[in-house]
Amino acid sequence: MTMVRTIIAIVTSQNWSLYQMDVKNAFLHDDLKEDICMKPPRGLLSSPTSYVCKLKRSLYGLKQAPRTWFDNFCSTLLQFSFEQSKYDSFLFLRKTSAGCGFLLVYVDDFIITGTDSSLITSLQQQLKNSFHMKDLGTLTYFLGLEVHNVASGVFLNQHKYIQDLISLAGLQVFSSVDTPLELNVKYRREEVQQVSQFMQATRHLHLVAVRRIIRYFVGTSIRVLFFPSGSPIHLNAFSDFDWAGCPDSRRSISGWYMFLGESLISWKSKKQDRVSKSSTEAEYRSMSTICFEVVWLRGVLAKIGFPQSHATPLHVDNTSAIQIATNPVFHERTKHIEVDCHYIREAIDKGVITLPHAFRDV
Repeated sequence: MTMVRTIIAIVTSQNWSLYQMDVKNAFLHDDLKEDICMKPPRGLLSSPTSYVCKLKRSLYGLKQAPRTWFDNFCSTLLQFSFEQSKYDSFLFLRKTSAGCGFLLVYVDDFIITGTDSSLITSLQQQLKNSFHMKDLGTLTYFLGLEVHNVASGVFLNQHKYIQDLISLAGLQVFSSVDTPLELNVKYRREEVQQVSQFMQATRHLHLVAVRRIIRYFVGTSIRVLFFPSGSPIHLNAFSDFDWAGCPDSRRSISGWYMFLGESLISWKSKKQDRVSKSSTEAEYRSMSTICFEVVWLRGVLAKIGFPQSHATPLHVDNTSAIQIATNPVFHERTKHIEVDCHYIREAIDKGVITLPHAFRDV
């Protein structure tokens, strides 16, 4: 989804056209590269037999079907002189003397954009000739995202998806709540922390937490992300943490988000993989985690044609963590921090990121 939002942000900023296509029966009729047999369907043979059917083409339900379809699609795009991005295997691009063209695929849904209109038209026709395609026109709905174009930019929301979720839970008549979980409450393992961790052994308390989350959606279904036209293609990152936020393991929670110009394209909140001895160490680990995302997105943007000419600002509010990251001297108090966390120092030395101090409002 980060790649989808990045492409939409760039398209909106540069006022490109954005199209969508869909494949009919994507997992059918692709040639199999291995021998796969199946039991004859009931009624095919008049009497029970030990014979099996050898498949020549893929069918729905085969574990090999998604891979076979994607391999077939990739080989077709490569024949059209498109290149598969090394930063994201679902992104294909081609540059010509007249401009460029991009295709982003998710299973059987395609987003097509670029500056070379003749290349885009040719690609759409070639796809129709190679597969059973449906041209959906200008992008309006993709993977649960509703895309609304206005003169000043693009609005993204998930109104339909959320309404379907609320209906599924039977909470249409319930009032909304302001937060997905109760404020200042630390749930323990035997209670609730993040509900997805309890899929294997759910309890009534977990259901209560899920219902509160959905009630939060009731009041937020019309909220949107706005991607303005003409927004600069520059990355800005922000990092924070909740020290020892897990009451069971005492591990800290990393949180970060990233803007492309004025468009919010990436965010994440995740428990750290080990205990931090101080708030400084927790912030340092959080900074190192987002640094990987910064490097990846800078590579994506450079490949698309928008290289970042300046280091990406990574805003943090912990001066001690900034000093550790910018000071290559080995400190006695940081010797226990793993080498992978010091990856951020290399990024600073190479000019990939800078570390401006973000002052916290009190």
